[in-house]
Amino acid sequence: MIQRELQAVVEQKLFKGKVIVLTGPRQVGKTTLLKQMVAKQQQPALSLNCDEPEVRTLLSNANLQELHALVGNHKIIVVDEAQRVKNIGLTLKLLADAFPSVQLLVSGSSSLELADEINEPLTGRKFAYHLYPFSAKELVTATNTLVEKQSLETRLIYGSYPDVVNFPGEAKECLLNLSNSYLYKDILALGDVRKPAQLEKLLVALALQLGREISYYELAQIIGATADTVERYIDLLEKCFVIFMRQAFSRNHRNEIKKGKKIYFYDNGIRNAVIQNFSPLNLRQDTGFLWENYFVGERMKANHYCRHFVKNYFWRTFQQQEIDLIEEADGLLTAFEIKWNEKRRPKIPATFAETYPQHEFHVINSGNYLDYLI
Repeated sequence: MIQRELQAVVEQKLFKGKVIVLTGPRQVGKTTLLKQMVAKQQQPALSLNCDEPEVRTLLSNANLQELHALVGNHKIIVVDEAQRVKNIGLTLKLLADAFPSVQLLVSGSSSLELADEINEPLTGRKFAYHLYPFSAKELVTATNTLVEKQSLETRLIYGSYPDVVNFPGEAKECLLNLSNSYLYKDILALGDVRKPAQLEKLLVALALQLGREISYYELAQIIGATADTVERYIDLLEKCFVIFMRQAFSRNHRNEIKKGKKIYFYDNGIRNAVIQNFSPLNLRQDTGFLWENYFVGERMKANHYCRHFVKNYFWRTFQQQEIDLIEEADGLLTAFEIKWNEKRRPKIPATFAETYPQHEFHVINSGNYLDYLI
């Protein structure tokens, strides 16, 4: 069993009078993680799976008397796939207020309903965390640095979903199943998508534009929709943890692009499954983009698990000067140029260095990347 970094972080917050909310894509191990934490506590626990219609009905309309009967003498209540329950935030608020000594553990594979419904009712009553596919640090801890470096090409092509890592011989089949069945489940159930075929076309278009700036108008032309529809679908894909967006960094310098957007996938394997291309790196034209997607995603995991709160951007000028990743924290800018080839040693663009003297600059390559992830 590969130890999850988030487990120790969350365990420190147990029984402190707060609801613990764990979000993340389907099949990344949220239920397994919650079960492990519950088992260690050795306390009476009740698990409620909101994929079951009876559980959804109960939690959607529960009153205080019914909740008392439900809780009984349990000290831990696990609510799994909470995004399936209407008004779940109000029910959780009732539980948190009525049973302050009971620990509520809530998981959800979509923020479509979960974030909007939980944030307001549970203001000041929750700790929120996000679970990703396995991180580089988790995989290094399970093996060692050498083994993980030797697995880098596999990570770029097949990603880091638990089933992919644990059953490497079935990686392609696993990813195709994930992309075909789970990828759209929450979006179609909660997102009011009237033309699923357009959504699938958009996802393929985004996968083919990985690491490049996108235009809602151009994407709309490709899938035969309006720019507003494209924007709404991208928002849905973000809220279901399929993709995430990075905005252009700018402090109003006249040469900087201010409204640019880049799209990344949470997992390289899912991206490659969308376009059904699992070719080795020596046969691909997109290795640099896969490498950038991988590092940006892994850096996001590392910052989240370490509770290092940063804002993330890319930077580009109209003269085509560019920096792949910029992190902003406490007034300090850290810039990362991400190059697959170890022999390439780019310098920081002069315009950026002059405009933002308070910065750090790092060149990331396939030789040193783990120094920035573990």
